[in-house]
Amino acid sequence: MMPSSERYELFKLTDVAKSFTGAERPVLNGISFSVYDGDCVVVSGPNGSGKTVLMTLIAGLETPSSGSIVSSRKDGGELRIGLVFQEADAQILGDTVEEDALFGMRDSKLPKEVIAQRLEAVLTQLGLYEKRHSPARSLSGGEKRRLAVAGILMMEADVIIFDEPFANLDFAGVVQVTAMIEQLQRNGKTVMVLTHELEKVLGLANRLIILHKGNLVYNAEPEPALHSGILEQYGIRNPLCSYRVFADLIWKIGEQNAPPTN
Repeated sequence: MMPSSERYELFKLTDVAKSFTGAERPVLNGISFSVYDGDCVVVSGPNGSGKTVLMTLIAGLETPSSGSIVSSRKDGGELRIGLVFQEADAQILGDTVEEDALFGMRDSKLPKEVIAQRLEAVLTQLGLYEKRHSPARSLSGGEKRRLAVAGILMMEADVIIFDEPFANLDFAGVVQVTAMIEQLQRNGKTVMVLTHELEKVLGLANRLIILHKGNLVYNAEPEPALHSGILEQYGIRNPLCSYRVFADLIWKIGEQNAPPTN
């Protein structure tokens, strides 16, 4: 991947803080970092570290109490950000797979044939085309997350943010999601993954951000964090306790980096 100095800065957070009435401390405090086109950023931290609130701020669902978030596309247009929530069922809005993927296109002014072509391409890309007439809620957990991404891709989002995408998934479901993230990367999408399960996806990341009690305590390449003691310092399980090298930290079928059996 090209260095960040040669890629376009999609959004930049500067000294961002977020407080809620009645809270003992800010949920986020003085957060500053940038995300560039083509990045795969893993954001980790213990429960309560502020990961989900960070996602809502980046997506514009909440506003910072202080600081700034500036975003733009290379063509000068408005940056489009898609969210894949932890509870996949809550994101299903259509009865069938096809209807759900099309939900965000209801007011689109694109010709129907263009939308139909895009739908076929997106569902094929995500392995859902053969199930396009199936009830959306009948899908497996991994398939429901892929369906959420289908709706996001239909609206041509520039950035896709996953919130704990491996929650409540079995091995097959995790593999579906990691394969999808890898494919999104290959297609040039910018991806952020909020997770404490580093062993499942960190091998895809070019950057790791660690939050602790609302503070940013690490923002750099992921591999050095595995050897510096910073994960243990902030209560994050080091995946090298079970895996040998950084490249193993992505779950795939039939490879040595699948979860340990002992």
